[in-house]
Amino acid sequence: MTSTRPLPRGISSLIPNAQLLHLRSATVPVPVLAAAAELIAAQLEDPDPATREAAGAVHAPLLAAVEDAAPGVL
Repeated sequence: MTSTRPLPRGISSLIPNAQLLHLRSATVPVPVLAAAAELIAAQLEDPDPATREAAGAVHAPLLAAVEDAAPGVL
């Protein structure tokens, strides 16, 4: 019998879910943070207010992390 469950992808394929629950911080390269901020920035002008609010809540900490890690990168 073959399993129809999809294989884990992304970080879940590297770290079991139980261990992810205890994860409090992670190290991410600055270019990855900058790319994420750039992708989310497009949603800051979305017509849906909930989308704009969610994008802003994520975008601001990403920009702060990039600036803290590498001042003058953006």
